[in-house]
Amino acid sequence: MTKTVFPMTRRMVLATGAAALAAPLIARRSLASSGEVNVFAWGDYFQDGKIPEAFTKATGIKVNVSTYGANEEAASKLRAAGGKGFDILFPSVDTRPNYDEGALLAEIDETKLKVDRIEPALWRSSLELGAAHRGKRYLVPFDWGTEGITWDSSALDVKPGELSYAHLWGEGLTGKVAMRQKSVLTSLAIYLDAIGEEPSNRGMDVYKSEADNRRIFDACVAFVKKHKGNIGAFWNNATEATAAFTDGGCVIGQTWDTTGIKLHTGVAPKWRYGAPKEGALAWMDTAAIPSGAENVDQAYEFLNFLMTPEIGGMFANATGYNSAAVGSAEHLSAANKEAFAFAYPGDAIEKLWWWPMFTPWFSAVREEYVEKLTNA
Repeated sequence: MTKTVFPMTRRMVLATGAAALAAPLIARRSLASSGEVNVFAWGDYFQDGKIPEAFTKATGIKVNVSTYGANEEAASKLRAAGGKGFDILFPSVDTRPNYDEGALLAEIDETKLKVDRIEPALWRSSLELGAAHRGKRYLVPFDWGTEGITWDSSALDVKPGELSYAHLWGEGLTGKVAMRQKSVLTSLAIYLDAIGEEPSNRGMDVYKSEADNRRIFDACVAFVKKHKGNIGAFWNNATEATAAFTDGGCVIGQTWDTTGIKLHTGVAPKWRYGAPKEGALAWMDTAAIPSGAENVDQAYEFLNFLMTPEIGGMFANATGYNSAAVGSAEHLSAANKEAFAFAYPGDAIEKLWWWPMFTPWFSAVREEYVEKLTNA
């Protein structure tokens, strides 16, 4: 699968008078059938409660939020409930195959979705990344972000544009590096390809065949064994990633963008986040309607509300993620605008490495190598 690049041009969309007049009618129709929507979301999506409160104030619909910390957790819980119990959830686009068995997701009804509120490039490209199955769309682009490198700029002299995955494995960093095992396997594949040590078509050959996957991941694990002294902490969620720096003594690590950006804006300016010159790993999270959803109209109204420019900007400011809502960037805080420009200098956006859709055998083999890396 070829790399998909999403243009970063932002366009402000102004609500038309007709749309403004229609909104109260939609809200009244929703209230007529049910006054609530059950949301299953990543733990940091709505943790301050402001967006659900704003939605309830605007529509009268109560928002019940349950959270998860990993894609596997979300899929497992929905599978156990037979697709019931929730009206909307937010899976990563590449994990859609996890929901195919048992038909856990409903096809997206575009007559209920305000598609024009979604960045067109993301709407189109999401199909290639996994949003559709057998010609039907099941996922709607919601937000996107990256996994790059967070570092203490007071301890390490690293300039944007020169940042490299090599910085994670340098000398003098014993016990000072944080990482997530399944992500570092991919970043190492990209890095070893870039330096000519283990060719992999910029890491994409790990999806080509199981034999290629094992060849490349074997090389990655061997590399880790030589430099394992640098590893200070493994993380699996945003809380653990942040703690690796604030409590674990790490000064550099491969993290999600929101980890580094929120450390910079909320903890200390010394913390910075940037895309490595080899290319940051990029992900897209989506919105989906479970096949057993009971409050379908309310779910679509909540999603349409989330994709307004103002709410998209509110979401981005609160989480550090990039909203897929057209015009949301116009509502970013000055600090978040600066952090975005710092993180993606030059051609960093063009070099992003987008997680492709899983192949049937990939997940099990990667878990095997995660174990090997952990015990290296």
